[in-house]
Amino acid sequence: MTVGPWPGPWPDDARFDPELLREGDARNVVDRYRYWTVEAIVADLDRQRHGLHVAIENWQHDFNIGSIVRTANAFNAAGVHIIGKRRWNRRGAMVTDRYVHVHHHPDATAFVEWTTAQGLAVVGVDNLPGAVPLETTSLPRDTVLVFGQEGPGLTEEVAQACDLMVAIAQFGSTRSINAGAAAAIAMHAWIREHADLSSVGY
Repeated sequence: MTVGPWPGPWPDDARFDPELLREGDARNVVDRYRYWTVEAIVADLDRQRHGLHVAIENWQHDFNIGSIVRTANAFNAAGVHIIGKRRWNRRGAMVTDRYVHVHHHPDATAFVEWTTAQGLAVVGVDNLPGAVPLETTSLPRDTVLVFGQEGPGLTEEVAQACDLMVAIAQFGSTRSINAGAAAAIAMHAWIREHADLSSVGY
């Protein structure tokens, strides 16, 4: 929803953007961030980030990454991690990548080294042999959910590095669901288990 120029005297607060106050704010942000600068919004989000990270392998310029970034922003994930090719299609993110910390890891080895240094549990989301149902599994609080390329799924190297592998229950004929949809389901499972729902803002 677009809001017009700020009515009345401007607020005496450095978080507000003079241009937005003057011209109006057409961004897709919750009401409490209306007219704020991007930097102020990110700083406020950083004070509330969850212990959840999201990673996706990007060997073929996966178009789902933008959608995953947008969902990660909605759930205020600590970061999104791109494993493989640095370039990704930002169209699906709808500029939410401005508010999420997006990191690049050139390969699986670099990614695993980073997760180890951070003390994060690596949870793969794929219907591979040995995976346990997401619906009945407790997810670690400080974790990174990792998703494979649309189609082939997780590479063997990343799968071997996972501390836990979960699969989303499916009941139809298709073998897998869209990676962006799978990421949203898995992130929401973490939110249901660990997030403080009293802090929800729309």
